[in-house]
Amino acid sequence: MSRFVRYFAAPLSLLLFHAAPVFAMGNDTNTTIRLDFTTSIIGLVALSAFVAAYGFVISEEFLDLRKSKPVMIAAGLIWVLVAIAYDSAGYTAVASEAVKHNLLEYAELMLFLLSAMTFINTMDERNIFRALRAWLVSAGFSLPTIFWITGALAFFISPVADNLTTALLMSAVVIAVAGKNSKFIVLGCINIVIAANAGGAFSPFGDITTLMVWQKGVVHFEQFFKLFLPSVTNWLVPAFFMYLAVEKGQPEPLREKTSIKFGGYMVVILFFCTIILTVLMHNFLHLPPFLGMMTGLGLLKVLGYFIRRNEVERSSSDGSFDISSLNLEEGKLKPAKKPFDIFISMKRAEWDTLMFFYGVVLCVGGLGTLGYLSELSHLMYEGLGPTWANILVGLLSSIIDNIPVMFAVLSMDPAMSLQQWLLVTMTAGVGGSLLSIGSAAGVALMGQARGHYTFFAHLKWSWAIALGYAASIAVHLWLN
Repeated sequence: MSRFVRYFAAPLSLLLFHAAPVFAMGNDTNTTIRLDFTTSIIGLVALSAFVAAYGFVISEEFLDLRKSKPVMIAAGLIWVLVAIAYDSAGYTAVASEAVKHNLLEYAELMLFLLSAMTFINTMDERNIFRALRAWLVSAGFSLPTIFWITGALAFFISPVADNLTTALLMSAVVIAVAGKNSKFIVLGCINIVIAANAGGAFSPFGDITTLMVWQKGVVHFEQFFKLFLPSVTNWLVPAFFMYLAVEKGQPEPLREKTSIKFGGYMVVILFFCTIILTVLMHNFLHLPPFLGMMTGLGLLKVLGYFIRRNEVERSSSDGSFDISSLNLEEGKLKPAKKPFDIFISMKRAEWDTLMFFYGVVLCVGGLGTLGYLSELSHLMYEGLGPTWANILVGLLSSIIDNIPVMFAVLSMDPAMSLQQWLLVTMTAGVGGSLLSIGSAAGVALMGQARGHYTFFAHLKWSWAIALGYAASIAVHLWLN
């Protein structure tokens, strides 16, 4: 076997892999050696696998194929190719150590997001968001007032709740109030998408990309708020132009009333306390943010236990189920009226998004191990300069999901000032507003307001959104 490797496999590997000299090496040669396989056959195959997988992601709306599936397969294929490439060069442990490093980064973000999603789902189950919606549609506001209220709420809710949940909540208000007024539905939905994306850009909790930047440590918690005024500008500029096109009518107020379930307000308070705990643990004890969120999730599960007991005790009197036969912890029975179960909120987490994130992190990490991110960093940040490169990142995020774009930037780790890291954080977050397919909020609303809010309806206002994008960059460079 060794003779075959010496006389046949080794020369063949020069043709297949064509590894350039080592360009990064530290004390631990297994974990820090990086070879350049960008021009090799194996590198090109890996890159093609990622491009093909992302083609399926972009076509999700037409193929009805969940976006996580192709990238998870591509991740496995890419790392097999990485392992073969480095094994051929005699570095057998590099791929294993590199994939463990990428998995650790994913695990920290996944646990954080799982905790946050469970909190949001629990608030939804306790009717927090329904009560807010009921108040808005029953208040009898005019269409211009609804336009500004839904935009403002989207802007200020998205920093603590994800932009997808925020957009769905506010769009439900717009659709309910507008009735058959298609023009207002379009303007309201575009306004909500822009506001939700802009609001998430100045908070570590507002978007997965800002969370990645915070956990990486390149921007501290309090420094994100330097993006508040640029983010406001990004929303208000296009909102002003769209407001001029909003009809001044007074829709018929709807009668809708929703009561918040027992424990709902306590869940909201616990969520904000969890955020405070997470920030304090990260800033003063230098512990990773996921630890604070998981601790808060544990407290939420304890609170869920008492909510469940309360509902069991209140429901036992109406005969919907027999309290004596119900396992309070495991909930094995399926009575006609189910009491609260925290694990249902966990089950309703966006697992497709979490698995998509896994595939993206592993794919981009694998391509980085093959040398592609180093080449890309050289072309963008050394060729264009950090300002133009970071503006380009925002434009790319309107076509490509901002998660792989931001993870690629963080993996490149270009030498940039805080001002530039804040700039790329903002552009990656708000750039997705340029097109309806550029963010999860836009894609979701195309389904929610089907027949009204479409790709081309959004495209008609892209000029105003682009003005807001340029204005927000100018305000950031001026202020920061």
